[in-house]
Amino acid sequence: MSDVVRRAGLPAAALVLVGGVLAVQLAHGGGSFEPLRPTDPCVERTVTSRSSGIEGLTERLVLLGVDAAACRLQVSREALVLELGRSGDPTEAQVDAVRQGLETAVARMEDDGTLPPASELLDEALDEAGLNGLLEAAIRAIPDRVVDAALKTDDVLLRAIADLDLRALLADLEDQAELERRVEDAVTQAVKDSLAARVRDLL
Repeated sequence: MSDVVRRAGLPAAALVLVGGVLAVQLAHGGGSFEPLRPTDPCVERTVTSRSSGIEGLTERLVLLGVDAAACRLQVSREALVLELGRSGDPTEAQVDAVRQGLETAVARMEDDGTLPPASELLDEALDEAGLNGLLEAAIRAIPDRVVDAALKTDDVLLRAIADLDLRALLADLEDQAELERRVEDAVTQAVKDSLAARVRDLL
């Protein structure tokens, strides 16, 4: 077969292949296109973290909290972030929904047994607490059972959430990733500060 004949046959072969693909698509309901619907934030999803320690804990907390906030406002996660980005200034209802969503996430994690004991988070919090050496050493010497009896992780998280300036955190957002990053960073630092401050009272 000459090169000319071979080149002439390629477009025809391509048309046959495309026609075959279209026929299969139509046979399986591909004739009608519907855009993907946003995930329903009220449907509980399994959330895992890519990180560990306090950062991993707060990552999961924020993902669940944003879901709960969007569900409370009866919008999708994507729509919530879009509304926040458009206004640049969150409404009282949005701020309240996010705070209550984070609190709901704490309760869910407590119920499903995924909240670690406070003693597992303490070393990480102390690493950044900036305490003098003697005080830090004394705190690290406290037995885990004493720490866990005195400090409950859900209580530490709820106190940290209550202290957040959510109005500032939610202002001028561009996308969901930025929302999650801002709140994660703030909660992570608040948890570290809260743990370090409260454990000093045990001495």
